[in-house]
Amino acid sequence: MDIKSQHPMVSIVSVNYDQPEVTCEMLASLRNVTYPNFETLIVDNGSPTKSPDSIKEKYPEVQLIISKKNMGFAGGNNIALKKAKGDYILLLNNDTEVQPDFLDSLVALMESDKKIGIASSKILYFYEDNIIQYAGASPINHITSRGFHYGYKEIDNGQLDDVKETAYPHGACMMIRKSVLDELGLLYEGYFLYYEELDFAERVKRAGYTIYFQPNSSILHKESISTGKNSPLKTYYMNRNRVLFVRRNTKGITFLLAMIYFFLISLPKNTLKYLFDKKHLSALYRGVLWNIRNFDINKNQVL
Repeated sequence: MDIKSQHPMVSIVSVNYDQPEVTCEMLASLRNVTYPNFETLIVDNGSPTKSPDSIKEKYPEVQLIISKKNMGFAGGNNIALKKAKGDYILLLNNDTEVQPDFLDSLVALMESDKKIGIASSKILYFYEDNIIQYAGASPINHITSRGFHYGYKEIDNGQLDDVKETAYPHGACMMIRKSVLDELGLLYEGYFLYYEELDFAERVKRAGYTIYFQPNSSILHKESISTGKNSPLKTYYMNRNRVLFVRRNTKGITFLLAMIYFFLISLPKNTLKYLFDKKHLSALYRGVLWNIRNFDINKNQVL
């Protein structure tokens, strides 16, 4: 019996958008992975200026899938999810680099309990020295729409190295059981950017599965905590999708209180924050108006 057949297959899925050099750096780290049975699928999400050809040239083992237009995070991943053959699917941001053994403990955890639907690795910042970005997540308050990542911006001294159930995965690195995807359907594409993994996690938990944090698996994420990545595009989608997430995942009095909180507390607060920044202020209100114009959206819709 060959070694691959003794290990469940993992399909690593990542989306490239105009960053072939960054994606190639991720793929270089994947070449050092010790887990013996995985495939890699890269979706080029309609890159407007930089050809993804170099990805296939440098890494011929990769399945490169070309999308003619940008389908967003969920839409891009879904293209590959339809083709993935693995027992487990690992969604991995292209701006990450992985430790050689990061898959082994993730798979072992998933294999240990069939009710685990999703597992995420510990995520450290690439450009900082041993600083945690994600080590599990708190529940989101469905009224304030606020939660937090455990260990966020802390030095990693092993203080969060217990394998444990957690409220939410991190979209930069999340392993999903393929049978759960088959049961629940693909990622919801209505968000385009941000909140997709949180929405999918809600569906997973409602179906009776758990979500785990696996600290023995770690990756580095190229997202600067010193400068941040703030843009009107992010302001638009974060506020638009915050309301959309509440609409899709709450009902009754909780939904009513969440809307009151957003419109009477959060929106005025952010209005003051962006009062002298016309681009961000416009993005904030366009996000709100989108929800008003699209209020008939089907809450149970998957795609």
